[in-house]
Amino acid sequence: MTGPAGLRIRPMTADDSAGVAAIRVRGWQYAYRGMIPQAYLDAMDVAAEAEKQRARLAAGDGSVVNLVAEAADGALAGWAAYGPYREGEVRTRDGELYALYLPPERIGQGVGRALLTEVTGRCAAAGLPRMFLWVLKENARARRFYETAGLTPDGAEEPFEVGGAAVPEVRYVRALTG
Repeated sequence: MTGPAGLRIRPMTADDSAGVAAIRVRGWQYAYRGMIPQAYLDAMDVAAEAEKQRARLAAGDGSVVNLVAEAADGALAGWAAYGPYREGEVRTRDGELYALYLPPERIGQGVGRALLTEVTGRCAAAGLPRMFLWVLKENARARRFYETAGLTPDGAEEPFEVGGAAVPEVRYVRALTG
């Protein structure tokens, strides 16, 4: 898929691991400041995250799809991961957006929208009835983004444990079929 200004959405490869790790770490540090313990955010390490990304790709069974947004100059402009919805340890027939992160300087340029549109389209094409995602309750920017894209909170809420703190998340959903 091609998005704004020559943006290309493609499957992530092992060679993208360092770039995706940088996007994830910078994305967390920017988006979650004041919501997640600062010590946790400060301790995030791009090199360690890159190793985790490589290991996840190598060990994956194909059920989780990682996509990157590549700018016209070849730089990675965003990352998204999706797969089956997880109800506890059980995977359901629905889809779930697990992650969508951009470098802070790419926010507002249409990269996030292009990634979300691609994920939503792929889930719909696979015949999944709904797509879910979890977002930090205090993350007003992300919540507005998802709501503008047609996702709505469904009333489910649960704590996400990070850095020794329980951070509340809310679940969003969008019907894809029917």
